Amino acid sequence: MATLKVGTRLKSAVCNTEVMVVGAPPDDVEIQCGGAAMLAPGDAAPEGAALDAAATSGTALGKRYVNEAGNLELLCVKPGEGSLSCGGVAMTLKEAKPLPSSD
Repeated sequence: MATLKVGTRLKSAVCNTEVMVVGAPPDDVEIQCGGAAMLAPGDAAPEGAALDAAATSGTALGKRYVNEAGNLELLCVKPGEGSLSCGGVAMTLKEAKPLPSSD
C-alpha cells in the first residue's frame, strides 16, 4: 500500500498497462492491474507474476478509471489486457458529464 500523489505514474507487473494518477485520496491505497499490484516505472516485475484470468477486462488508452468511493482517478496512458482494481474492488470507467442544453 502507498500514498499516491497526483502525477504519479504506475505500470502493471503483468501486462502493458500504464496509468497516471489524476486524483488521489489522502489515505493509503492498493492499486492492482490484472490481479497484481502496480509498480513504479523503474521497478521490475516480481518473478512468476501472471495475469489473473478474472481480471482481464483490459484498459483503454485515454480513458479515466475511478474507484467505488470516487476519490481515486487514474488516466490510462498505455493500454493493456489487465483490468484495474483498488483494494480488491474493480475500478469503473468514468463517464463523461452531459453538456448543458443550449435551448
